[in-house]
Amino acid sequence: MDQVGGTKMDHADSTRPASRTLTRLTAQPPDAILELISLHAQDERERKIDLGVGVYRDEAGVTPVFAAVKAAEDRLLRSQTTKSYLGPEGDIEFFRRLLPLALGSDVAAERVAGMQTPGGTGALRIGAELIAAANPNARVHVGAPTWPNHAPIFAAARLELVEHPYLDPANQTVRFGDMMAALEKAAARDVVLLHGCCHNPTGADLDAVQWQAVARLCAERGLLPFIDFAYHGLGDGLEADRQGLACVARHCPEAIVAYSCDKNFGLYRERVGALFVLAADRSDAALAQSNLLSLARANWSMPPDHGAAIVRLILEREELSALWREELENMRRRIAAMREGLARLDPALAFLTRQKGMFSTLDLTPRQVAALREEHAVYVAGTGRINIAGLAPHDLQAFAAALAAVR
Repeated sequence: MDQVGGTKMDHADSTRPASRTLTRLTAQPPDAILELISLHAQDERERKIDLGVGVYRDEAGVTPVFAAVKAAEDRLLRSQTTKSYLGPEGDIEFFRRLLPLALGSDVAAERVAGMQTPGGTGALRIGAELIAAANPNARVHVGAPTWPNHAPIFAAARLELVEHPYLDPANQTVRFGDMMAALEKAAARDVVLLHGCCHNPTGADLDAVQWQAVARLCAERGLLPFIDFAYHGLGDGLEADRQGLACVARHCPEAIVAYSCDKNFGLYRERVGALFVLAADRSDAALAQSNLLSLARANWSMPPDHGAAIVRLILEREELSALWREELENMRRRIAAMREGLARLDPALAFLTRQKGMFSTLDLTPRQVAALREEHAVYVAGTGRINIAGLAPHDLQAFAAALAAVR
């Protein structure tokens, strides 16, 4: 017992449920992919295939560190003189160097606001909060299926998510007519979430004609395109992969781009990203920048330096940039080769060669997904999404046979 002001206090009383805060929380469901990782790790079978977790792996099953990254880190180790804070905008030269890589050279820099962010997820979140500040009633129109974290990010920014059809799983094509019909009903100043390339989780991208139609619709109806650009260079190459974004920039006075360096630089754990806000003019860009700085200050204050410094050094130095481009192209070709290999083994998988990037979503039932895991040691997300980049050549025959067995 303690005595305060002549009154005895029982510490046990302060722990009663009625006076506790954390007891009022609601337990949240575990992340499905993290559960799948755990199940795979516990599986003692010698030949097992992990197509769940969304990281690139080489033929040895390793997520490699780029040689260009190692060289840049070595330079950084020898040349860095301080670990002082960056400003809330992050490494400004990183942002400037990344701008033409991400958006091309046709976008006037004076139109662009933005900053370094903690990964592409940080860019999505700060972009969502910018939209909420500018138009709290905005609805975000997104194709289904999409990356599972999109919904929580926009919900955390208090924005309403409105789904429209995107993929027809039976024939593995984009339901473009249904998508456009849904977007025709969007209100002016609503947001359209688009995948820049290598759609996650389907691999089914818009073609050039479809990008033109979407960009024109956004311009005509006053919709704000928000492009998640997380796999640049892993589809058809760096130049080809940004053509949809370039089309939007030509037609629309405003757009937002969340860019990730995690995959195309192999910097997953460094969390390197950037947010680009394309404004109608210099004045609007300055207004957006002032709001972004304020939002960043309240969210993470200053972003981490190491990963952005690596990317900056690679983009600054011609020899490192050339090495990085070569390594990225080798990754892209390996992923495409795995798609082509599966298509050769099973004609029913021919659609994989029409899709791009690390992911595709197979039309599998929960029972078939479970059978793949339990009977064949093949780990696939419950949605049927597979990580093509998780395959090695020696896996192709076993995976194709397992699919055939569960159908």
